[in-house]
Amino acid sequence: MRAYENEPVVIQRDVEAVMVPSGQAITLKLGLAGYITQALGGSFTLYVEGNLYRIPGDQADAIGKEVARRPELPPNATEDDVRDLAWEQMRACFDPEIPINIVDLGLVYECKVEPNADQTRDIGVRMTLTAPGCGMGDVLVQDVREKLTAIPTVRNVSVDLTFDPPWNQSMMSEAARLQTGMTW
Repeated sequence: MRAYENEPVVIQRDVEAVMVPSGQAITLKLGLAGYITQALGGSFTLYVEGNLYRIPGDQADAIGKEVARRPELPPNATEDDVRDLAWEQMRACFDPEIPINIVDLGLVYECKVEPNADQTRDIGVRMTLTAPGCGMGDVLVQDVREKLTAIPTVRNVSVDLTFDPPWNQSMMSEAARLQTGMTW
């Protein structure tokens, strides 16, 4: 997806977006021009008229890009298969300002998959943010919820946002620390 960075785009239809970092919802209007600053996990961060905006992958057609593909499970998938796919889906959730997924940032503390009698599953996630006042917190939680709800057989997704323990840089994966230059 990095090939899209700094690529010019024109909004091809009105599209709902979220302002970064405030998290404020806004409609980007047909004909506005800008640049893609980040294209990771199926969503796009755009620079338009001096501001950053995030567009989810299911709205990618509004900027002439391919809509994100839905996740798939093998036939007779187990709870472990669903859990593995849930972690994979969360690795496709990126902070619009930091080009590192929330799993490698160390923001996801727990992911539980519970089977239901009707062969569906419920997923419970406990996660945090890099800072309690992060304006994109609701957006990241919604992104996790949407990516997990897209998994076949998943009925309910709950995302518990916690600040205990508070996030710190040591929670990042080694690859994330190397990518950000935060090695010690």
